[in-house]
This record gives sequence, structure tokens and C-alpha cells, in this order.
Amino acid sequence: MKPQQLFTLGTPEPECGFVCRVRASLPALGVIAVAIASSFVLTLGGCASSAGIASTAQTLAPVSVGLDAAAVGPAVPVVIRDWWRGFGDPALNSLVERALADNPSLKVAQARLARAQAAVAATQAADGLQVNGSLDATRQRFSATSIYPPPLGGGSFTLGTAQIGGSWEFDFFGRNRAAIEAAVGTQRVAQADAQAARIVLASNVARTYVQLGRLFEQREVAARALKQRDETLELIRQRVQGGLDTNVELRQGEGALPETRQVIEQLEEQIVLGRHALAALTAQPPNALDALAVRLGSVQALPLPAAVPADLLGRRADIAAARWRVEAATSDMKSAAAQFYPNVNLTAFVGLSSIGLDRLVRSGSEQYGAGPAIHLPIFDSGRLRANLSGKAADRDAAVESYNAAVLDAVHDVADQIGSMRSIARQQTEQVSAQAAAESAYDLATQRYKAGLGTYLTVLNAESNVLTQRRLSADLKARAIDIQIALIRSLGGGYTNPGELS
Repeated sequence: MKPQQLFTLGTPEPECGFVCRVRASLPALGVIAVAIASSFVLTLGGCASSAGIASTAQTLAPVSVGLDAAAVGPAVPVVIRDWWRGFGDPALNSLVERALADNPSLKVAQARLARAQAAVAATQAADGLQVNGSLDATRQRFSATSIYPPPLGGGSFTLGTAQIGGSWEFDFFGRNRAAIEAAVGTQRVAQADAQAARIVLASNVARTYVQLGRLFEQREVAARALKQRDETLELIRQRVQGGLDTNVELRQGEGALPETRQVIEQLEEQIVLGRHALAALTAQPPNALDALAVRLGSVQALPLPAAVPADLLGRRADIAAARWRVEAATSDMKSAAAQFYPNVNLTAFVGLSSIGLDRLVRSGSEQYGAGPAIHLPIFDSGRLRANLSGKAADRDAAVESYNAAVLDAVHDVADQIGSMRSIARQQTEQVSAQAAAESAYDLATQRYKAGLGTYLTVLNAESNVLTQRRLSADLKARAIDIQIALIRSLGGGYTNPGELS
């Protein structure tokens, strides 16, 4: 709303009194304020100058970091917001959703967003009409030897005032507008940061869940190894009794059992710690997930891209936040530059004032006034230049932080895609290697039972089998973990809110 629209234009009727006279005079005062401000700019604008202060940092072009649409291949489907549901594991879904509802770190991000929203409202309010009311009564003795004649001089009276005052700042040079833009940019930063915190939390829960599944797989492998070694030890005892083996083989077989039990106990410890980590992420007591058992077989693989998407910069919350930080810093710099120009305010007041409360509402007690106020910095010992230089440095830092975020994001996605391809090839080779190791172990065991081989050959074959089984569990877990990491790198379901509501 323009300031003139707050008042009635035209010629007031004579009987409307002092209020109409104020209303009629304010538009003319606004014109006077504009004229005076223009004169100040022309005559005194060079006294405090912003010349020579500018931000020099430039944002990276997407093509410079390999995000040329023609170079990266076909478009990649956008990751859905609740991406963890695609793994098809109800227990994982429940844990992630509980973490998003109760985790304190996410609530901290939401509180920062609420604070940024309040800052926008406060900045917008400062740019509007300000109206204040006052009512006061003061008992005062007037000096008999000062400017007051009797009966005021030497007497005590009560001063009463009832007044309403208003002010409006004419934002001719965009200082307030830039401040609002900076506050809105900061709010958008907080929105993106809150979504980034949500994505990181969900991925941490999912990755911890997968690592817990890897430990269960490893424990299962160790339990199979313990049973296998126990059966082998029984065979050795029988062969020793039959005079086919010596106590050397017996001691070797007996020593393998406590070694395997120790491995199982180490895995049990890590499982306990993994459950505790999940409980912390989901804001539960440490022992709340003591009964949780994770099976990697219940976690389904997701279809993922084989190339870096060209629209990556619009998918990631951290890059969006960095971009809005640049926008906010640019607006801050504009606001600081506008402080070199005149600050023009239009003020008005209307009310009642009297000596003696009994006269406050009598005719003739009214008072009113209106007029422009112009302030122009002429000499401030370099304070404004220092402030603008600081804002320019802040913008440079924001731009370079954005560039760093873009580089990290592109390399992060490329690394995850490279690892995903490598893991797929490793799994293919590992399946063949495990099949060969299992076959060699079966043959070594059969030859040992038939007295055609030594127990040392069985131990070596068994060691290869256990190594391949552990590697299979590790690769299976790592493949899913890389999928989760790639989902997060691709934005984790981030959606740009666009225009603020």
C-alpha cells in the first residue's frame, strides 16, 4: 500500500477540524520529502562513497563440472521422497519413520526454520507503516525563576498527554527491499537445510540397518563354521582312535573351536552396538531394539542410474541451500550499499495535551504535526565502507562454498556410480570363486575321510570357504549400502518448495 492511500485526498470541509488538515497536508509533505531526498543525493551523495567495493567470486557453470546434458547420458528418474520404502522391508520403514518423527537433530533443523520464518515476518513488518499510541500523566513543579509566569511558575501541576503517532519510511533506494530479500533467502536456506537433515537422517538409519544385517550374515557364517569344525573334530577323534591320525591333528582340530567362538563373540558385540546406534537414531532407549534381527535377503535392490544426471544441481538440498546462501548474501550486500543513500521518513502525530488532567479533553487541547525526516551519511570514518566490504566478502565466501558443494556433489555421485559398477563385477567373480572353494573343500574332506589326504589340506580348503562366505556377506551389504549412498547423493527425494507460502 502506498503512503498516500492511508489518507484522504481533496479539500477538507472547514468544519472537519485539525484531523482533516493533517490528512490533507501529508501527500504534499511526501512530495517535499522526495524533492529534498533528490537534492541530497545530487549535492551530498559523494561524501560517503561505496566506489571500488564489489564481490568478485563467480559461480561455476554446470558444464565445467561435467553436467552437460549431452555428455552425461539419458535423464535419470527422480528419487521419490520416501525412497526407503522401495527396499520392501517393513522393519526398515518403521525405523526410518520413527527417526523422522522423534530424532532431536531433525527438530533442531525445524526450529531453525521457524526462527528464519519469524525473521522474515519481522523484516517485512519493519518496512510497513508504524503506528504507536501513548498515554501519560506527570506531576511536575514548575520553576518560579524560569520561563514560566505565575500561576505556572512556582506551582505544581499534572501534565497529561494522549497521542497517536505514525511513521513511514520511503524505500527509495531499496534498502528495506534488499533486507527482506535477504531474510527470505535465509528462510529458504533453512528450508533446504531441514530437508537435507531429513535426508541424512533417513540414510543413516538405512545404512546402519544394512550394516547390522551384514553382522547377522557374518554371525551366521561363523556359526556354520563352528558347526562344521565341530563335525570335523569328531571325525579326527574317530581317526585317532583308529590309529589313522595323531594327537597333532587332534590338537589342531580342538584349537579351531575356541577361535571360531571368539569370532562369534566379537560379532555379537558389534550387533549389540549396532542395535544401540539404531536406537539412538530413532530416539529410543539403548535396549529398545534388543530383539531386532536383520536379514539382508529381505532388503530388495533398487534400479539405479549408470550416469550422473544433468539436473543434479536441482535435486540436492545441500546445493539448494548453498545457492540460497549466495542469494541472501547478495541481498545483504545490496542493503549495505543502500545505506550510503538518504533515509527518508514521513512522520505524523495527533493527540491531546494539557496542563491539568481536567483540561485534557477540552477544546483547544489538541495537537498535531507532520513532516519529513531525511538522514544522509556524510562522514563516518569509513564505517559504511567497512560494512559493505564485509558483506562483499560474505558473498564471495558464499559463492565459493556453493562451488565447493557443486564439485563435491558431482564427485560424490560419480564415486557412488563407480563403486556400484565395481561391486556388481566383484559379486560376479566372487560367486564363481565361492563355488570353486566349496567344491575344493568337499573334495578335500572326502579325500581326508578316505585316508587319501591330510588334515592340513582340509584346513586350507576350509579357510578358503570361510573367506568366500564372509566376502559374499560383505559384498551383499556393501552393494545395498552403496545404493543408499547413491540415493542420498542424487538428492534423497528433495523437492524444491519454490515460492514460499
